[in-house]
Amino acid sequence: MARPRPRRRRFRLLRFLLRLCTWLGILWLAGFAVFLVVVFTSAPPNPLPPADGIVALTGGDDRVSQAMALLANRQAPHLLISGAGRGTYLGDFTKDDATATTEYAAEITIGHLADTTHGNALETANWARAHHLHSLIIVTADYHMPRAMQEMRAAMPDETLIPYPVRPPAMRKVLNLPTLRLLAGEYTKFLAVRAGLGRLAASLRPSVS
Repeated sequence: MARPRPRRRRFRLLRFLLRLCTWLGILWLAGFAVFLVVVFTSAPPNPLPPADGIVALTGGDDRVSQAMALLANRQAPHLLISGAGRGTYLGDFTKDDATATTEYAAEITIGHLADTTHGNALETANWARAHHLHSLIIVTADYHMPRAMQEMRAAMPDETLIPYPVRPPAMRKVLNLPTLRLLAGEYTKFLAVRAGLGRLAASLRPSVS
């Protein structure tokens, strides 16, 4: 029996790869649709249970201001602002509320070590252990929350983590191409984290905001 010709073999391989890419694309689109539904229907728990600490992941002003409001309302006695740039201090986050700088200074920790979501999780885990905290409210953008929670749970599997999603201004408008591009990139990073490739996802820039 004659062997298949090399050209025919290449054609079969090409057809197989094309079908594989098509199915992967369909699965990605289906998962992306679910991701969008999860993001746009997410909301903080109501009522919000009390916790030992609050963690705000930097990247948007609304995240820190919401976390500060939770602290002021005594939702938890400690606050970590994770991922602050080096040389950043509490006053840089409270320019519009000078009293917060003095009234809550002792309860707030500024984390300078993290510059990725993976780093946020490690920084948060170290902070929680140092302060003996077992339940945390995680404050970040709604589209960033699925990946952030995945990283946090991996770093702190025994702690109680309460998501507090914040909707950034760009997400309050009709979806446009730049926003969809941002969401698609975030979904791809989330998939990488789910696959156990947190460090790889962290290296995919630009970072979230």
